[in-house]
Amino acid sequence: MAARIRKGDTVVVISGASKGRRGEVLQVFPTANRATVQGVNMATRHVKPRGVQEPGGIRQQEAPIHLSNLMLVDPKSEKPTKVGYRLLEDGRKVRVAKATGDVIES
Repeated sequence: MAARIRKGDTVVVISGASKGRRGEVLQVFPTANRATVQGVNMATRHVKPRGVQEPGGIRQQEAPIHLSNLMLVDPKSEKPTKVGYRLLEDGRKVRVAKATGDVIES
């Protein structure tokens, strides 16, 4: 099945503590239906030192967020949109922004 949200997409959070924030998708976990978004759903991690190059301490890092809480931002209109699919003449299946009908290139 094709993914509605992919790595590199810009998304907006539509519910939860980070509602309204935008960011780029860093990682997608399709089996868990979750994605990691830059600057969204920050969690505090206590990290042990790993030699001289990596000192220990308390760090903020992105935690995965459920895909149902994310909505793709249409690259042309810069507004959140639902994602649909369309088959092109050459047989390719492409993502389409439901709001504008434009093909979403990734």
